[in-house]
Amino acid sequence: MAKTALVTGGARGIGRACALALADAGFDIALVDLLEAGMAATARDIEARGARTLTAQADVSDFARAHAIVEEIVAKWGHLDVLLNNAGAPSPKPILEISEGEFDRAISVNLKSCFNYVHACAPIMMKQDAGGRIISISSINALSGGVTSAVSKHAYAAAKAGILGLTRSLAKELGPKVSVNAICPGIIATELLRDLLGHRQAELTAGIALGRVGTPEDVASIVRYLAVEAHMFMTGQHFVVDGFQWSC
Repeated sequence: MAKTALVTGGARGIGRACALALADAGFDIALVDLLEAGMAATARDIEARGARTLTAQADVSDFARAHAIVEEIVAKWGHLDVLLNNAGAPSPKPILEISEGEFDRAISVNLKSCFNYVHACAPIMMKQDAGGRIISISSINALSGGVTSAVSKHAYAAAKAGILGLTRSLAKELGPKVSVNAICPGIIATELLRDLLGHRQAELTAGIALGRVGTPEDVASIVRYLAVEAHMFMTGQHFVVDGFQWSC
């Protein structure tokens, strides 16, 4: 019986790369995203690898919708082995320009969404003999703060830092049945980030020890490890994937 994974934000970028990597590892994949066309394209590529897919167009900040989606996955596939909380959105405005509504939206999409899907998935995983694994995409901004030159600033950094606190706490609450870890990517060349970076990519690359920006596949390789590795004695941890970025 194939293992199953739920990937939020799977239409493009990091989420798409992770979904394909998990499909290559033998998982059936459920995708959640607002971008219906992109999600459909990812689903086709997953199915071309011989895996099954489910797709749900949804706003990840919607608590009730998260529960409905997880219920549908379990009703059709019988189990859920991996949750990847990947969906997120940038928040580039500085403190003197951002509105209350914009701040709330940044927290809701980037942090509350993780709570929504963990809340829906954890009871299923805790009942399974094999337990489960939860992986959330945070950011190096959670560690360094959204500096003035960052494409996303304080609201995004606060939400992504919240993911690290959530990860550590849930690792204690859900262990030993469920492992919970986070990944902190640096500058990753997604479609969205390329639009935000524009002419600054060369400047930012100069501050990375490995001499390049990251790719979605760089993150996907760590996600695959955390989801698949049988002898994985790690939980409550965050993994920095930034090519050692000492300036930003």
